[in-house]
Amino acid sequence: MCVKFERCIDRNRLATQLAVLPHPFKIEIVPETGSTNADLIARVRVSKALEHPIARIAYQQTAGRGRHGRPWFAQSGEALLFSMASSMPRPVNALAGLSLAASTAVLNGLRALPLTEPHRLALKWPNDLLLDGAKLGGILVETIQLTHASSIAVIGVGINLDGERALAAQLDPHANPPAALKRILAEIDITQALAQTLNALAAMLEVFSAHGFAPFQRTWYAHHAYTDCDVILFEQRKEIIRGRCIGIDACGRLQIDTGAEVRLISNGDLSLRLAAP
Repeated sequence: MCVKFERCIDRNRLATQLAVLPHPFKIEIVPETGSTNADLIARVRVSKALEHPIARIAYQQTAGRGRHGRPWFAQSGEALLFSMASSMPRPVNALAGLSLAASTAVLNGLRALPLTEPHRLALKWPNDLLLDGAKLGGILVETIQLTHASSIAVIGVGINLDGERALAAQLDPHANPPAALKRILAEIDITQALAQTLNALAAMLEVFSAHGFAPFQRTWYAHHAYTDCDVILFEQRKEIIRGRCIGIDACGRLQIDTGAEVRLISNGDLSLRLAAP
């Protein structure tokens, strides 16, 4: 299946490492697809149900997406690209903060790997994973309402494992520079990276289903790269808010102290940057 890629997922070893998951997990591995998120969303919309959680993994995505449908670039065969679909005993309007909780879980999963300097990993509101301040990966959460009390969440994850220079060459020169896990992980084991990340996400979903975002609020902010920093929020490259990042609320909204008031920022078409010293 992955002959053209240097690193391949060992299905048998993956199954062993996922044995601790609380529910049976369906694993799908494909050499290439447009978008693993789009694949699962389309399937759920047809079936209107999900008996067991599903993880769909692709070595290559030709139409990967980030927030607001922006293209997601990843070096073919050098990134961990997957989506997890899971039923949630909560309506969509009770899933606030899920993308931040997922980011926390992915960070925990990566830190379970034998990293040389795990402290160099961080989070950036609302859905980025950073390494040395550069973008290592991202999270995309999409939801479908099933009943008045239940929904299905599809969590898409993209993490750069290697090929940092080749990836940088694909991006717009003005885009944030990319990073790859190879900087702090001597031996890239894609099976282990996938297993640790899936295990962490599954554990997060169990807690979130019962308690929402509150159990993750403090941990997420403790790992936020811009904690207690002066920041600027841009909308379509236009500055709209400037102030100090002081926290997030129980719904995952960013709290920025402008000096005159504390503004609560929901996920929008916004870009968060550090203010110049």
